[in-house]
Amino acid sequence: MASGSARGCSGYLPTPFRTRIFLVVEILGKSRTAVLPLAVVGLVLSLFPIVYLHVASVGELSPISHTISDYIFVDNGSGLLAVTALSLAAASVGLLVALVRSGLPRRGPVAVLIGLWAAGLTVATVFPTDPSGAPTSFSGAVHRYAGAVMFASLPLAGWLISRTFIASTTVRRFSVAAGVTSLAFMVSHVAVVYPGSGAVVLGLFERILFALLYCLLFAVASAVLRREVSS
Repeated sequence: MASGSARGCSGYLPTPFRTRIFLVVEILGKSRTAVLPLAVVGLVLSLFPIVYLHVASVGELSPISHTISDYIFVDNGSGLLAVTALSLAAASVGLLVALVRSGLPRRGPVAVLIGLWAAGLTVATVFPTDPSGAPTSFSGAVHRYAGAVMFASLPLAGWLISRTFIASTTVRRFSVAAGVTSLAFMVSHVAVVYPGSGAVVLGLFERILFALLYCLLFAVASAVLRREVSS
């Protein structure tokens, strides 16, 4: 079953892209560096810029109706949001390397999904969103598709980890919660696409989703640590 899932998931990506992901993971997976602690530090550090932006923009942006991407339109927001996104992407890759060193198959669906999550964060940073109410630009469209990919990828990766690699109830619960919230976030865009069809609450759902994704990443790191200690 796991082997079939791996072939199915990997088959959607171009061969050169899959090869690069697997090669990077394989090279780093052989390193003796303390990857897991560095990944956890990266996760923690990535929180500071985004927390600051939430505090600094009180009264300027609504955490209910504005997405996190809208912080690029406040003072210093673009740079700070980039630090958060890229630090989170790097920490996620570090966590993937730690998983591989603990025995996760290098060429499996989890590696692809976490790679897509990290790539989505990076692409969404390079291609910023459009201002609220503005026509969708090429950059804005790429940003949205990158967001859809990354928000679908990480919950599925966590669920697969909990089912096929590390039996962790905490990881599985955060994965399911994040998956459901991701779907709710996607659906909440209807009120933006069709004004007057409902309350605009996509900012709230996105913040809940990111909180769950952070909890999921920390839960995976904790599960890997317990696995390494017990082995």
